[in-house]
Amino acid sequence: MERLKYIAIIIGAIIAGAFLNGFILGLNGTLIPLPDGVDMKTPEGLQAAMKVLKPIHFLAPFLAHAIGTLFSAFIIAAFVPVRPKVMAIMTGAVFMLGGIMMVIQIPGAPIWFDIVDLVFAYIPMGMLGYYLASRLMVKSEK
Repeated sequence: MERLKYIAIIIGAIIAGAFLNGFILGLNGTLIPLPDGVDMKTPEGLQAAMKVLKPIHFLAPFLAHAIGTLFSAFIIAAFVPVRPKVMAIMTGAVFMLGGIMMVIQIPGAPIWFDIVDLVFAYIPMGMLGYYLASRLMVKSEK
């Protein structure tokens, strides 16, 4: 029964992280206006937009990927006591697979963004999620 509880936590945390990712992506263009005529709601529009976006426009996607991964990894590391570090890093790997799929499905993003995103938004955020959860758990035990 414990195993089912942990599986539910893992699945729920990954879904919640994906929703958080989507929410932050939905804010893209709100704080930093997009160039006129840019439609980022379809894969085709997103691909066409890549030519006119400035580096600042890639901040929201990076933060969405990083924060979604961090949130999921933190929840999993905090509430699944079975190898929490490995679980958190695996969470980063799951989100990284999604990132790799996006690079393949929507080509045209600047190579610097693809590299920065894939290198820093996933596995490191999984590790940071574990670190934060382990620090929080140590403090709550005192």
